[in-house]
Amino acid sequence: MTDSLQAGNSRMEQPPAAPQPARPALGEVTGGSSSRERERRRRFMHRVRHVLSAAAVLAVLALAALAVRPRPVPVDAERVARGKLVVAIEETGVTRVKDRYVVSAPVTGAVSRQLREPGDAVEEGEVLAEIAPVLAPLLDERTRSEAQATLSAALSALGQAQAQQERARVAKELAAAEHARAEALARAGSLPQQALDRAAFDARLRAEELSSAVFAVKVASEQVRIARATLAGEGRGAAKGRHIDVLAPASGRVLRVPQKSAGVVQAGAPLLEVGDPEALELVVDLLTTDAVQVRPGTAVAVQGWGGDRALAATVRRIEPSAFTKLSALGVEEQRVNVIAVFAEPRAAWSALGDAFRIEARLVLWQAEDVAKVPQGAVFRHGNEWAAFRLDSGRAHLAPVRIGHRGESEVEVLEGLQPGMLVAVHPGDRVKDGARVELR
Repeated sequence: MTDSLQAGNSRMEQPPAAPQPARPALGEVTGGSSSRERERRRRFMHRVRHVLSAAAVLAVLALAALAVRPRPVPVDAERVARGKLVVAIEETGVTRVKDRYVVSAPVTGAVSRQLREPGDAVEEGEVLAEIAPVLAPLLDERTRSEAQATLSAALSALGQAQAQQERARVAKELAAAEHARAEALARAGSLPQQALDRAAFDARLRAEELSSAVFAVKVASEQVRIARATLAGEGRGAAKGRHIDVLAPASGRVLRVPQKSAGVVQAGAPLLEVGDPEALELVVDLLTTDAVQVRPGTAVAVQGWGGDRALAATVRRIEPSAFTKLSALGVEEQRVNVIAVFAEPRAAWSALGDAFRIEARLVLWQAEDVAKVPQGAVFRHGNEWAAFRLDSGRAHLAPVRIGHRGESEVEVLEGLQPGMLVAVHPGDRVKDGARVELR
């Protein structure tokens, strides 16, 4: 446009041309064609710049739209399948002898050294240990002096009692003689009846005093014997052969020997444990919330006991009383013991003994052909269960009804069909209708 204006101005500034012949010159025709060509080129470039500017704007808008557009959420997916589903509980437990007997000391005394070792066979009524009276305690100097003084006092009391006994004996003899003379005088009529009665009373009184003196001498003699025993029995045991035999309550084998060496034991102290290691049972402590699902006869697979295969067992009973136990995280849990017995012959588990660790797997329910998905595919949605069904790159919320829950899978009753693809652990980013991509 500037060139056109300049060209127009140039033409306006030129003086009017002289009349020319009717035929134009060749130079004038050439100059007019160049101007039109430049005009067409200018208009073309102007259109090109407009097109490029519009293309740039559209490209920026497209990039902005792509940047704002949400990206597909990466998810893990599994297909709904049909197959076997097992509902089981796995817990650790221990083996235990069914009938065990703790042999304890019946009295306080000195027990002999135990010669039996764990595993030794015993028969019912067999002597397992001997308990003898303990040694008399040693006396310190003050106690010994007091004991010696007590002995001297007892000897003096014995002498006094013997003297009183002799006095009472003489008095009795005199009273008996007086009574005899009074009876003779009374028969002759020289003594009144009152005097005879007094003589008889006096003779009987003296006899009772002699009897009392005799008992006093015996008491004093025993006091002397006690005082002498305190001094003479210091550090000594009882007479040889005085002991109590501890007998085996039942036939079996020695399981434990808490008191191996000889020594003084108190009444009730455990000496040995006896039982039959061939009669073992399994003790598995379960959470009370799991134990309510267990019934007598439930199948148990005994694993992790050291053998090359799992052993079969069955639940015999569930104890009626629970107990509190701290978990590994320090949380208090209510647990209850479940007792099971082996369903295989003794030869299969003969290597097991009392208090051996095992891992028990209790099968609560199983089915061979059910629709199932991983447990991470279902989640709570309000008061119901739901899952995200994947179709054409999008997630669709599908309400489901589940049944039994296995270790890693859950039974699907309604809402999903075998072969459908579902998201596993979808996370908070996955919504109904959201675009997803498989990892």
